[in-house]
Parts: sequence; structure tokens; C-alpha cells
Amino acid sequence: MKNQIYPILIRTVFLFILFLASSFLGQAEESTLRVMSYNIHRGGLVLLKQPLSQTAKVIRLAKADIVGIQETRSPKGDTLEDLAKLLGWNHDMGKGSNILTRYEIVDSLYKGVKVKLDSGSHAYVFNVHLSSHPYQPYQLLKIRPKWHKHTNNITFIKTETEAIEWAKKARGAEIVKVLKQVKFIPDKQAPVFVVGDFNEPSHLDWTDAAAKVGRHPIKVAYPTSTELAKAGFSDSYRKIYPDEMKNPGITWSPAYKVGDPRTHHDRIDFVYFKGKGLELEDVKILGENVENADLVVTPYPSDHRAVVATFTVAK
Repeated sequence: MKNQIYPILIRTVFLFILFLASSFLGQAEESTLRVMSYNIHRGGLVLLKQPLSQTAKVIRLAKADIVGIQETRSPKGDTLEDLAKLLGWNHDMGKGSNILTRYEIVDSLYKGVKVKLDSGSHAYVFNVHLSSHPYQPYQLLKIRPKWHKHTNNITFIKTETEAIEWAKKARGAEIVKVLKQVKFIPDKQAPVFVVGDFNEPSHLDWTDAAAKVGRHPIKVAYPTSTELAKAGFSDSYRKIYPDEMKNPGITWSPAYKVGDPRTHHDRIDFVYFKGKGLELEDVKILGENVENADLVVTPYPSDHRAVVATFTVAK
């Protein structure tokens, strides 16, 4: 009887060790990657006259690995390099990218970079700050923002067709150039991210349901988000929170109270992604209070809430 038990026991222990080893190796074959989009508002120095360290605090709280930064120019000059020094990170300003990262930047691309991850594999990140004029929500709602230099040159519109047409005029050429750059990436399965302040809402938000309850004036299939979807990209926030009515995910703007007639609260800051072995785990919004953000920094130094998406990347 004992001679029969020992082989069974040994085999059971061996199989258990194999199970633990395979679980460990499975974990080791994945790494976590956090990608962030953050419009810091005029170099991070103007709103509430906060020091640049407050902007760095937002990035640290996000535990981001790569950040697409918009509006790095302040009245005192560009602050991207200073922000990189505060974080102890690498940065890239070439070809309009404005990207911060703890990773090694191995190539500078149009509006983007190629980075080397901890695993030794590569990822591509593109950062955009698309034109804010004309801004279709303001055109539809007959809003003339006093802060905009083109405030006297706004054509008011009424229909979805007009909104799409004006959006293409404002941003179509720019997003086409970015997507063309993405198309030329040699590794078609590498992780690719497009982040930024798009200055254009999403077709996933301006739906019939949203228009019906008056959240937005009409339904609009905005062209920039539509083109990114056609190119195979997923909207990280809507991937986690597909119900636009339950989770609006507002990023514009904490500088205005709800219902302020001078603006229209919306989601215009995005983290888009695609790539083999790339799994989205979580998305958080960073902002001024718990009512509007998942992660809070007070005082909050920008007029845009930031977005950070967490991914696992197969090695």
C-alpha cells in the first residue's frame, strides 16, 4: 500500500510545482504600462498660478509611464524640459511630439516617438493637440468664447452634416497625417497609442440617447473619432465604460461650473490604443474633486482633466 502512495504523492507535488512555475512565468511574460494624456494649460504655470511641481504631482499620482503633454508653452517659455527634469524622465519635442516618458526614446517621429519598454520590446506613442477653432459644440450652441482669438470669426450651424463638415475642415488634414505615420510603422503588431487634446468630441458620446435628454444639442458622428475607429484603434475610456449616459467622462472643463453658458462640458481628451498582446485593464480621470475625477489633486493646475489608461503588455 505504501509503495502505491509514494509515487502518487510525488507526482502530485511535481504537478503542483509545475503549476506554480507556469503561473509565475505567465506573470513574468506580462508587464504593466500606463499611458496618459494631459493638457497642462499654458505650461502648467498660469491657472491659479501653481508651480510646475503641481503638474508633476498629477503625473506622479497617475503612476504614468508615458505622457502626451499639450500646451507646454507658458508666458515664460516652454516648460516640457523643466517638467522632464522634475520627474527625472526623458522627453521629446521633435516633430511636434511633446512626450514625456521614463522609457528610452529610440526614435522621434511625426507627432510621436518609438520607445523601448522594460521587456526590450517597442511601443509607439503619438500625441496630438488638434485645432480648437472652429469648435463644433460652440458652433451648434452659438457660444463665442472670450478667450479665443477667433471669437469674432465663428459660423453658427444647426445640423450634423454641417458639424461633420466643419470638423473635417478644422482637423481632418492633421489626423490623416498622424494615421499615415501609424500606417508606416514596420511592426504591424506593436502597441500603438494615439493620445491628446483632440478639441473634438467623440461619436461614442454625441449619440441619439445623449441628444434626446439634452446632454448634447444633437447627435453627431464626429469624424476624428470615427476615423480612428476605422483605423483599428479603441477608445480606452469607452472600452471600460461603454455607457455614455452613465459615465460621461467629462474632461473639458474643470474651470467652468456645470451649466455655465460660456462653455459646453464634454470629453475631448483621449487615449486610443491598438496592438497585439495589449490588454486594457483600467482607465482613470484625474482632476479637481471626487465628484468629477477618480484621482484628485488640489489645487488642480489645469483647465483640462487628464486621462490615464493602464495596460498589460505581453512580452
